[in-house]
Amino acid sequence: MRVSKAEHTERPWRIHEIVGDFKVEDVWVLRTPGGGPDDLPRLVSSLLSADFPEGAPLPVRVVWNVRWKLGALFGWDREKEGVGARVPSLMERMPDDLLNAPRGPGFQGVPFTSLYLIQDEWAAEMANRTVHTVMHIGWVPDGSGGYRGQMAVLVKVNGWFGRAYMAAIMPFRYLLVYPALMRLIERGWRESAPAHD
Repeated sequence: MRVSKAEHTERPWRIHEIVGDFKVEDVWVLRTPGGGPDDLPRLVSSLLSADFPEGAPLPVRVVWNVRWKLGALFGWDREKEGVGARVPSLMERMPDDLLNAPRGPGFQGVPFTSLYLIQDEWAAEMANRTVHTVMHIGWVPDGSGGYRGQMAVLVKVNGWFGRAYMAAIMPFRYLLVYPALMRLIERGWRESAPAHD
């Protein structure tokens, strides 16, 4: 479920210290029933094992594959357009305590890099010719004694082309990609629940 950007901006996240020039693009609630105060690593593992886009419905897979084929054709995702080339890594902005914190798990098959994993936050970055973006996963009290996940996407667009690209993909993100991703993450969360005797 998509929620107000204030759900991200009004919380005292550490990510605010390093992304002051980024825009909050989207904020989504991740349903994590039964989540406890120390379960963020479990959620992050669920996210990274979500089988996306392969496990998503056919229209999502088609849109996803078209995007990557266009990126290959036009060079949007070349190494020289990424983190450490077109843009410096956000690790260069991180305070020492975050630099010394665990980074979090690595990604398979997608060009994101984990920045840090602390008790209530995980962040990862990616850049291409269109944007420099951060996926931020927060772990927040759910109001009923448990905890839930919250995903924010923060973006710094690369000029007019980046703005046009973000506008063009908006309907696909909201109608297809994010809802499918949320379902896969939530399914992974349920499947990773510890067995009770």
